[in-house]
Amino acid sequence: MKKKRLFLYLLILLLVVGGYFLITVTFPKNANRYPFFILLTLIDYYVWGVFKNKVYTYSQKIKTLTAFLYWLPLLALVISTLISYFYKTSEWNTLARNLLYGSIFSFYVAKIFIAIVLGLADIIKAVQKLIELFQSKNLNNDDSQRSKISRAKFMENIAIVAGGLVLSSMFMGMFKWVHDFNVKNLTIRFKNLPDVFDGFKIVQISDLHLGSWSGTDPLREAIETINRLEPDLVVFTGDLVNYTTDEAFRFKEILTELKAKDGVFGILGNHDYGDYKKWPSKAEKQNNMEALYQFYNQINWKLLRNEHIIIERDSHKIALIGVENWSVNTRFPQLGNIIKASKGIGQVSAKILLSHDPSHWDATVLKNHQDIELTLSGHTHGFQFGIEIPGIKWSPAQYIYKQWAGLYSNEATHQQLYVNRGLGSIGYPGRIGILPEITVINLQT
Repeated sequence: MKKKRLFLYLLILLLVVGGYFLITVTFPKNANRYPFFILLTLIDYYVWGVFKNKVYTYSQKIKTLTAFLYWLPLLALVISTLISYFYKTSEWNTLARNLLYGSIFSFYVAKIFIAIVLGLADIIKAVQKLIELFQSKNLNNDDSQRSKISRAKFMENIAIVAGGLVLSSMFMGMFKWVHDFNVKNLTIRFKNLPDVFDGFKIVQISDLHLGSWSGTDPLREAIETINRLEPDLVVFTGDLVNYTTDEAFRFKEILTELKAKDGVFGILGNHDYGDYKKWPSKAEKQNNMEALYQFYNQINWKLLRNEHIIIERDSHKIALIGVENWSVNTRFPQLGNIIKASKGIGQVSAKILLSHDPSHWDATVLKNHQDIELTLSGHTHGFQFGIEIPGIKWSPAQYIYKQWAGLYSNEATHQQLYVNRGLGSIGYPGRIGILPEITVINLQT
């Protein structure tokens, strides 16, 4: 028996190593994904032990069906990955792609959660055995064995129930909460704001990521919601698309319907530059950017690329400054130039900055541009997952970004930053706890 098990382990090791060399030869650019795939397989195998034991006493048909359903996400991942080498995922039907990868992701999040619970139980069990060993206690009586078995079964049941709750939440996030638009109202006070701008209403949206929308109806609903608010100004703080400009074309008519008294203005986010797609040539990448600029003109949104506009009421003025993407993370473009964008502003009562990445505020705006009283950003999506209830505001995003969602103030300079949670989604096509946001900012003197 030991020899058979040893042979099985050696065979698995040989297959893993052989698979890696096959991937490096056949698809060298994707070889870095292989270890991740192996990790998922190991998690699958580890958690499968629990499910296999649960259905052991049932009929062969139930065993076979359970095994098929359990391993289906891994099978779907392998097949879809192979297909993507020949047919780019960007060319797939958006709804089918979202359902496929969203489901795979959801199942693996649940399995990883189960694996963590089982792993903790196994660690506790191992520690207990070590303690028993060092204390030289004889705990081999029937009662102690029965107690251990019952505890192990209890932990398994807890893991499965918790995994089921996680999985159901993931699917709720995909099918319900992803378009459960949350209109947030806040009041921003400006020190020198003229009375004529008191009550000036700005609606901010961000991170549409149009390549992730399965249908057009939810976006139409969002646009209609904004129009009913009758804003003086609408601002969009970047990431119109995921990878390429053509993702936006089918939404052209809907986006054109967005209206505001003083216009609709937008800036570029890191995804808008086409940096997440491998282009055959620099010329094609530039053509993609030119198509984006033309698209903004076609939908009557003014794209601010390191420039500003002046909004005037009875000879009183406020400036809206829009910069290109700038981030402290050098993986993202650092093209934003506030000095260039502010050139020629002249005397204004207030300055509002649109900058996609909130890290720009802490790194540059607070230090060098203290005349900018309000900065509006997006980018983080609030991680599309978190908890926001009275007294608790948490998301994994806070471990990556110092300012990740909501309103932030600097007491020393009296400057403020608002980080919008985004209207769309990317990666996981859903939202849990952090809902898609439409921000209504009311200016007050």
